[in-house]
Amino acid sequence: MLAEYWPVLLFIGVAAGLGLVLLAIGLLAGPRRPEAEKLSPYECGFEAFEDARMRFDVRYYLLAILFIIFDLEIAFLFPWAVVFQQIGMVALIEMALFLLLLVVGFAYVWKKGALEWE
Repeated sequence: MLAEYWPVLLFIGVAAGLGLVLLAIGLLAGPRRPEAEKLSPYECGFEAFEDARMRFDVRYYLLAILFIIFDLEIAFLFPWAVVFQQIGMVALIEMALFLLLLVVGFAYVWKKGALEWE
């Protein structure tokens, strides 16, 4: 039974070995010229102006959660579309209900103003 896992273990071993070899080559052959500018934190093209632990507006988190929720529908739609011919009419109705629920949720979020940015 362990012989069946041999190709997987070999692949993991080769990938780990290659990764370590490439890291070692980069460390040995790469230039090392630390400067104050290279070691300073970088924030989207401008100087860091506050502590990294500053508070963010809750709208950032709300928008991120909404993006994840509405983006996950695509993760459910692709496998469904691939096997659509085999699963039949019942699956079509179920997916229509799923998408209707998402549209209702999107309308609710839009009506509440969660997508508005001041």
